[in-house]
Amino acid sequence: MRVVGFKLIIQGHSRLISRGLTFAFFLLSFVSFTQAQSTVKANIDSTSIKIGEQIQYKITVETDSLNIVYFPEDQTFSPLEMVEALKIDTTKNKDRITLQRIYALTQFDSGAYTIPPQRIAINEEPFFTDSFQIKVADVVVDTTKQKMFDIKPLIEVEKSNAKLFKTLLWIFLGLLFIGGLVYWLFLRKKPLTEEEKVALLPPFDRALLQLKELENSRYLIQDEYKKYYSELTDIVRSYLEEDVHVSALESTTDQLIEKLELLKDAGELTLDESTIDQFKKVLRTADLVKFAKSKPPTSVAEQDRKLVEDIVVKTKEALPEPTVEDLLQNEEYLEELAKKKQRKRIYLAAAIFAGILFIGAASSIVYYGFSEVKDTVLGHPTKELLESEWVHSTYGYPPIDIATPKVLLRQEIKLPEELKAEIADLQAFGYRSSLGLFTVMTTSTTFAQANEPDFEKPIEQLLQSFEKQGAKNIITKQEEFFTNAGVKGLKTFGSGKFKVPESSDLIKGKYAILSFGGKGFMQQIVITWLDDDKYAEKIVERVLTSVDVKTQS
Repeated sequence: MRVVGFKLIIQGHSRLISRGLTFAFFLLSFVSFTQAQSTVKANIDSTSIKIGEQIQYKITVETDSLNIVYFPEDQTFSPLEMVEALKIDTTKNKDRITLQRIYALTQFDSGAYTIPPQRIAINEEPFFTDSFQIKVADVVVDTTKQKMFDIKPLIEVEKSNAKLFKTLLWIFLGLLFIGGLVYWLFLRKKPLTEEEKVALLPPFDRALLQLKELENSRYLIQDEYKKYYSELTDIVRSYLEEDVHVSALESTTDQLIEKLELLKDAGELTLDESTIDQFKKVLRTADLVKFAKSKPPTSVAEQDRKLVEDIVVKTKEALPEPTVEDLLQNEEYLEELAKKKQRKRIYLAAAIFAGILFIGAASSIVYYGFSEVKDTVLGHPTKELLESEWVHSTYGYPPIDIATPKVLLRQEIKLPEELKAEIADLQAFGYRSSLGLFTVMTTSTTFAQANEPDFEKPIEQLLQSFEKQGAKNIITKQEEFFTNAGVKGLKTFGSGKFKVPESSDLIKGKYAILSFGGKGFMQQIVITWLDDDKYAEKIVERVLTSVDVKTQS
């Protein structure tokens, strides 16, 4: 496109081309000048180390003080590991600046390694250092002085119950808080109010107390005769209903007087005729005040209160003495009444507690979802794996570094006779969940010949082993896979119907096979899990992001 553009410009604007070429020449000269003014050097303090020792990789940049320099970051020195990157040392001389940075590198496997060229950017222009050859030697052990021992077998450790205890503690504290709240609001004996204290008095004492309070009231002063006589008749009617057991509150004046006379004639109430007549007179006056808006003199109203007090006293004296049976029945009644009140409080507290649980459960379901709450309360095998304390470890040789919910245990695999000549060593580690289809397996294979591994054949054998175990309808896909350190591998994944361990049932599941390798060895990671298991999907994602391997021996 640039050539065509220049031709068009040449045809119509020769002067403009001349100026453009002059500017381009100046620009190229400026870039060349800038690059000529910047130098990048790298050196190492040693080309051979022992396993675990460190070398110092030093990068020196000399450039203009106005330029911006970017040094390498993170693990760009693979296959060597960067232990530490020291601070940049800066030296300034007029308009020139010298930047120096030292990286501490190491390696924990013996062999010959190449540190790749490192990219340094100066004003976004790339500069590359030279590569370096490093030899890492084994640490020689004098077996005559240092005894050699077999590798210790794996030992089982007790599962940590710290998380369970923490959960139980929070539940206990929550229940304790709710229980305390319920007790404080409903079950504890609260201080009685004045009204409650009055209500607990015997009917006779309560009637006299209420009549005394009526005497001290301001009803007559405020010209509220209706309220005065209403309270006056209510006091005496309530007393008669409770102590004399006469339905007085719902009776008219004539009906109430008739009932009292019947009790007098039956010998159950020894009142004289004059007392009943006085009572009848007070009730008549009260009816006129309440219904005919009559207004008797204040002295009459006060006298009526005294008459009612006298009637209450005489009625109390006219009542026969209660028998032992009456007292026992009254005591049982009061006890039963107290039990009913206690039961009512307990039912109310239980209803409030159930309401709190229901609201809490409903809120949790709305916020987290029904399945999440159900799995949290009832438990879910892969959810428990996901939330357990994970283990980050290295397995086999060549090593596979991986994080898993549980420790992978060594698996004994017998090689077929036809493969023993090709495979020098095979190390396998795995974990299988007791419930469901979740499994993790790692294999590190060392071949007899130092050739590049062929991934296709082992992957095909793995898929055939799935079919031999009863799997059907296996779908296979492949794509490149890169670890966090940038190591390239092959990811084979898909779905199918797999046989449940120790069962003949087929369930829909997924699988993933990661394959890595170098000259003379191959590493594989195999994971299987149930389809539509969101917790297993999160476990697999976390496992895959943790994978790290070494592809140089």
